[in-house]
Amino acid sequence: MTRVYGMTDAWPDGWTRQEGNRVARSRQPAPAGAEYPYDQDPYGRGTQPADPYADPYSGDQLRGMDTYGGDVPPGRRVRKRRWPKILAALVVVMLVVVVGGYFYLDSRLNRESVLTDYAGRPADTPGTNWLVVGSDSREGLSKQQKKDFATGNAAGRRTDSMMLLHYGDGGTTLVSLPRDSYLPIPGRGSNKLNAAFAFGGPKLLVRTVEQATDIRIDHYAEIGFGGFVGVVDAIGGVDICVKSRMKDPKAGIDLQPGCQTLTGGEALGFVRTRASARADLDRIDRQRQFFGALMKKATSPGVFLNPFRGVPLAMNATSNFIVDDNDHLIDLTRMMWAMRGVSGGDGVTTSVPLGASGSSRAAGSYLTWHPTRSKQLFSALKEDQPVPKDVITK
Repeated sequence: MTRVYGMTDAWPDGWTRQEGNRVARSRQPAPAGAEYPYDQDPYGRGTQPADPYADPYSGDQLRGMDTYGGDVPPGRRVRKRRWPKILAALVVVMLVVVVGGYFYLDSRLNRESVLTDYAGRPADTPGTNWLVVGSDSREGLSKQQKKDFATGNAAGRRTDSMMLLHYGDGGTTLVSLPRDSYLPIPGRGSNKLNAAFAFGGPKLLVRTVEQATDIRIDHYAEIGFGGFVGVVDAIGGVDICVKSRMKDPKAGIDLQPGCQTLTGGEALGFVRTRASARADLDRIDRQRQFFGALMKKATSPGVFLNPFRGVPLAMNATSNFIVDDNDHLIDLTRMMWAMRGVSGGDGVTTSVPLGASGSSRAAGSYLTWHPTRSKQLFSALKEDQPVPKDVITK
């Protein structure tokens, strides 16, 4: 039997239909002797719950639709989950900040055309090779800082330290290149290594190192006095253990023995001073020691994940480093991680094995490389092989 509903009628589940809308009323038991089945929708649009007291507004209905295709009953709120949208928006914002920040910092690097091809240049070799140079550029230092750090007021820039960094399958090796090394300089005869920079800047220096080592340089990085001080101060100083008292008015330092945190100015004096028994040889040992400790501190979680340290470090480093035209921020980051590995004992730090020292009118006092052991060292790096222990010098 079919039952026809009027403008106002009672639905079997306890709701009332008025003028096409449902309004709630108190639930009542199903009328005795009902002449239509309770499991059949009176309007033929679906199946009603068999239980007359069951709530038809459950399951899918709570998400905004009921069994009859209408709205959720008055008084019921549909809970919309907003956190996925909020999370997605935060992820997008973070990506924009990270990507935008990377390109901004990358644009701050000072670039020069350093690594250029020439006749006889060594072929590409396995692994990655960096020439890392510390110059005596005073750019970025105030008058008071020049006085406090005893840097003088010389204009221009000259090489104060040079290191060859290699990393690859054969491990990581950091090699100091003494600035007084007596080497052939293309077009300039033979002279001290740092004279190559004075004669032709970083381009001639790279060419001189490549021809002396037969290793192709892939990346170039240079930092001056001002940038060095800024980077050290940005990370809150660097921890160094001083073996004995170091007093050198020419380098502006007076350090007591013991482990301590060096400020930017103290660190500059630490890597500059030659007031020791072996002069420049002791200095290059300290330079390797300090640069390893610097990279270890700069890549530590306390700096890398701390915006109050990481941001000033990034700003100082990118504005004060000089790199090749094809070098980018990602390359510098990889270089820092490689140096961090060396300082952690995962690599080798050494100087070029030396032969006899001498003097000449052109170069004054100079150092020569050992003809056999230095060749073994650079051959291992060229082939991306571990460095033989008998050629490692401290």
